[in-house]
Amino acid sequence: MVETALRILVVDDHPDTRHWLAQELTQAGLLVHCAASGEQALVELAGFVPDAVLLDVMMGGLDGFATCERIREIDEELPVLFMTGLNDTEHVLRGFSAGANDYVTKPLSIPEIVARVQVHTRTARLVRSTREAVDASDLAMVALGTSEMLWCNDAARRLFDRLGLRGSDGTAPDPDSQTRVLAAVAPLRDAQQTQTEVIFCLGSTRLRATTVAEPTDAHCLVSLAESQEVSAAPVRLTARESEVLLWVARGKTNRDIADILGMSPRTVNKHLEHIFEKLGVETRTAAAAAARRLRIDDAGAPGD
Repeated sequence: MVETALRILVVDDHPDTRHWLAQELTQAGLLVHCAASGEQALVELAGFVPDAVLLDVMMGGLDGFATCERIREIDEELPVLFMTGLNDTEHVLRGFSAGANDYVTKPLSIPEIVARVQVHTRTARLVRSTREAVDASDLAMVALGTSEMLWCNDAARRLFDRLGLRGSDGTAPDPDSQTRVLAAVAPLRDAQQTQTEVIFCLGSTRLRATTVAEPTDAHCLVSLAESQEVSAAPVRLTARESEVLLWVARGKTNRDIADILGMSPRTVNKHLEHIFEKLGVETRTAAAAAARRLRIDDAGAPGD
């Protein structure tokens, strides 16, 4: 028996199957709502939110795949389990592509359905409670994908607003700032690195990014806070930038460095612009201090 009364929406266009599932799942302790089609399921979901959806694949009108895609437009976290006799790889993969969390094959086993609903419901509730806690936190937090900012909580939006970085379409922050944040926290996602914090400049403000949870291939959750500190974390300089910084730390002028490295003083200056931006400094003295902190004078270049 299910310990807590979970609400499940059963979607199947066969009356006998709906009746049997409603009866058996009710006896197992679930609160069951039924829909005779994908279209009716969407109407039902407009009026209440179940803990899970048990969805037939082969239906007239909106089939299970199309219905699942529409459900995902309404709720990204609602567990959806397919009922199907099509257990070949192609249809299973298509179901997951449509947004399904799991599937059960016919003939259906009530204990298996109940067990899978319980597992996915617990996971969904944990995700919701975690997101609610994150949203309510006074700590600015953002979730970053591989190429975009997935979401940010209210505290992060207030931080970006305060820094004047809200995008013209009302998003926070603007696309350019998102790109800079993604680039700055890249070391936190590197599987070869063990660092959990970076300090970087966004506009005229120095920010500290700290990992909140273990990064995954899909996303990285970090907190953001204004900082007056100079980063003690490894900085990603190119090999040539590291060479330029090495000679800056040794007190050489741009012309000296140009002669040593066989480049023009203008190219040296361009490298220094990039170095200053990455280090979050504005002067050669500060850059030299950062080089000593990064042990560039000893090791030649970070990561060598």
